[in-house]
Amino acid sequence: LVFSPFLFFYYILNRFNQNNHVCAKQHYKMLVLGGGSGGITMSARMKRIFGAENVAVVEPSEMHYYQPIWTLVGAGAKTAASSGRPTASVMPSGVQWVKSKVQEINPDTNTVRTDDGTEISYEYLIVALGIQLHYEKIKGLPEGFGHPKIGSNYSIQTVEKTWKALQDFKEGNAIFTFPNTPVKCAGAPQKIMYLSDAFLRKTGKRAKANVIYNTSLPVLFGIKKYADSLWEIVKHRDLQVNLRQNLIEVRADKQEAVFENLDNPGETKVFEYEMLHVTPPMGPNLVIKASPLADEAGWLDLKKETLQHTKYPNVFGIGDCTNLPTARTAAAVAAQSAVLNRTISKILKKEKPDKTYDGYTSCPLVTSYNTVILAEFDYNGQPLETFPINQAKERRLMYHLKADVMPHLYWHGLLRGLWGGPGPYRKLLHLGMK
Repeated sequence: LVFSPFLFFYYILNRFNQNNHVCAKQHYKMLVLGGGSGGITMSARMKRIFGAENVAVVEPSEMHYYQPIWTLVGAGAKTAASSGRPTASVMPSGVQWVKSKVQEINPDTNTVRTDDGTEISYEYLIVALGIQLHYEKIKGLPEGFGHPKIGSNYSIQTVEKTWKALQDFKEGNAIFTFPNTPVKCAGAPQKIMYLSDAFLRKTGKRAKANVIYNTSLPVLFGIKKYADSLWEIVKHRDLQVNLRQNLIEVRADKQEAVFENLDNPGETKVFEYEMLHVTPPMGPNLVIKASPLADEAGWLDLKKETLQHTKYPNVFGIGDCTNLPTARTAAAVAAQSAVLNRTISKILKKEKPDKTYDGYTSCPLVTSYNTVILAEFDYNGQPLETFPINQAKERRLMYHLKADVMPHLYWHGLLRGLWGGPGPYRKLLHLGMK
């Protein structure tokens, strides 16, 4: 064989192109884990503090979804396509996108290892890895989604199945579930019930339907002011609410759902269904759970006022992966992002964080195709409302806010780090008044 410098150079160049993810810069001043709502929002804000070249985001997904709109997708009011955009289009320009999955976090050595074996070191770390869905913890799932009549608004793979099941409904039980675990957007499991009820009325099928909400919770909604209004809706629309009922099995071939009575463990009841909407059990991100960053339950352990880690001062968190004692929503991320931005800015100046997060979160409770109860509250479960009206009442204005205004603000404001802060709706109100 004759040695050819040209062929040798071509071989080296080709190997470099194949492995450019390994050859890329592996140390960043700010490393963000997760490219969801919290991760993209904070990477946009951190770009302005550290400079784009000093910030990296680890996220394997090619698509980014605005998940709050899936409630409306499942009811046919929005399309699934409208909920997603390429991750590349929302990633802040100049910020390094590491298209890998986080495999291990080592806060003692300030390093993160990805699933392709790459080790990345950091000076500061923001963890925004979200919450884990566990359909598999219900016997018969996720394989049961291969059958008709069953859907779930919590996954892009199953949200359109909800709409198909609703359209195909003829007569019988329409059942909606809430699991015996923490969840994200705790209002969503019942929102689709109200929308389904409205659709069945609109299509003349409601008289042949039993609309049933089986929830593991001992209450309809955690904040009494809004729960009282929801109970009135339940009674007025003849909806059946069964408390402390947890879905443990789906027999999709027989169209049967098995629930356990949590007040009498071991006691089960089988429901036949014509439509079933499943809210899956959820839990902490498994990588966080296996790391020193987790609390005893596996959630990212943060100081609830500043969003700084309780043990590692250069580690911070945001969103659904944390142990912050508030409802996990996109509105909570918006509020948290401004506080976290301020916290990090102060720490970089070696100053004490002076802005605190009060637990603000919001749940636009969709009650029909044109009404919403806008629930807003804090860590203590006290209403923290934006508008000078009773937000516990169903309003058309709030539906418009949920369906049309908020998606626009999400894509063009929050993800660019331009919108957020305690009471993000209040900021919106102020902008509207200017």
